[in-house]
Amino acid sequence: MSKFLKIYENNPDPKVVDQAVEILRKGGLIIYPTDTVYGLGCDITKLRALEKVARIKQVKLEKANFSFICYDLSNLSAYVRQLETPTYKILKRALPGPYTFILKGNNNLPKPFKNKATVGIRVPDNNIIRTIVKELGNPIISTSIYDEDDVIEYTTDPELIFEKWRDKVDLVLDGGYGGNIASTIIDLSDDDIVVVREGKGSLDIL
Repeated sequence: MSKFLKIYENNPDPKVVDQAVEILRKGGLIIYPTDTVYGLGCDITKLRALEKVARIKQVKLEKANFSFICYDLSNLSAYVRQLETPTYKILKRALPGPYTFILKGNNNLPKPFKNKATVGIRVPDNNIIRTIVKELGNPIISTSIYDEDDVIEYTTDPELIFEKWRDKVDLVLDGGYGGNIASTIIDLSDDDIVVVREGKGSLDIL
């Protein structure tokens, strides 16, 4: 039975946060607000949950380009290679914020992603999901909630999201209306900085 729980960004209810963390620890799937669009995610250490997300997105897990939502820079450093000073300065300027940074992964990546040279990292400027990740103690994987509508790319109404996804996930967090502009994706894995997708995040940070 999927849950639909209201939660406020300014002061996330610890009881709701605890329920979300418990679901993630048990290998459940949650939908949550970010500083851009609503996301679908699970604990990166739960293989069956990862496989379930991959099936929903109709991709092979090993080839999936899921990003990791981390609490802060020290949280993400556990999964990426040592950051060069210029890269670190960009991350410091940009995060928390509406960006996905592609960085070189290290040996701590979960088993399904061991063969991937890079990993997408998010530290959203949203207190709800960051609090959940902090309490969980490790990142969650994240993928955006898309809409089949030809005009609207992302569903922004949490109630509509719940109606559509209640049979596929264990919890939908209602953090208010979401955005419909995705994160800016920037590849920092090489010497040349590449803007993969221009989204909500300004390029002034580069």
